[in-house]
Amino acid sequence: MKILVTVKEVAEAEDDFEIDGLDIDERYLEYDLNEWDDYAVEEAVSIAEEGDDVEVVSVTVGPERAEETVRMALAKGVDRAIRVWDDDLATAEMLDVGAKADILAAVVEEEDPDLVFTGVQANDDAFGATGVALAETIGFEWAAVVNRLDLDVEGGVASVHRELEGGVDELTDVETPAVLTIQTGINEPRYASLRGIRQAQRKPLDVKELGDYGLDSSVLETPVSRTAMYVPETESDATVFEGDAEETAGQLADLLRDKGVVEG
Repeated sequence: MKILVTVKEVAEAEDDFEIDGLDIDERYLEYDLNEWDDYAVEEAVSIAEEGDDVEVVSVTVGPERAEETVRMALAKGVDRAIRVWDDDLATAEMLDVGAKADILAAVVEEEDPDLVFTGVQANDDAFGATGVALAETIGFEWAAVVNRLDLDVEGGVASVHRELEGGVDELTDVETPAVLTIQTGINEPRYASLRGIRQAQRKPLDVKELGDYGLDSSVLETPVSRTAMYVPETESDATVFEGDAEETAGQLADLLRDKGVVEG
């Protein structure tokens, strides 16, 4: 059995940062593995550890810098990794959900996995759409926001619990091959051990271009564009009380009385 896990390098900005054009200045960014993808990696590796003859492959679309993130997945137990990047991707103004789905679909076609795991969403854009869009593109069955998974490999069925609105937990069966978007809390992601980090340096990491999958720059065409980047204005209506406990308690009581919360 083969499990393909999509992973993404996401940027986290410092508390104080500057905007450069339509992006945050690189000086204020740090990169790491997307939180939701970390849970997807752990779920796939755990299945591989419990089963026989299970290969876990990760794929990311990103520049050379993203290899550090990919190596982290390898250090946690992924068997091999794929990074897709070329000049067309590097110069693209925006990589939208449709383009990502088309690129990942080409990888799925070549790898022919039994399961595809994605994170529910990414820390940076929070679209929460790539996994479902990928399933639609490749014609796999799918389940989103999976917070528990019981896999029947021989029967080709994944019994999944899905976290729905209002605290509802849905149980449904999905036939494989399938795409599952993994929710945080489904497991406890492991830390990469020193041994795992050393082993990750020897595991295969293939760098592919769009042309290797029969794609060209047309796959990056999108009607979506980023028009502005700005820090939203914040308004504060906080009241700060000064003095000892007795004084501040009296001030709070007066404020609540003025607001109609308590009677005089």
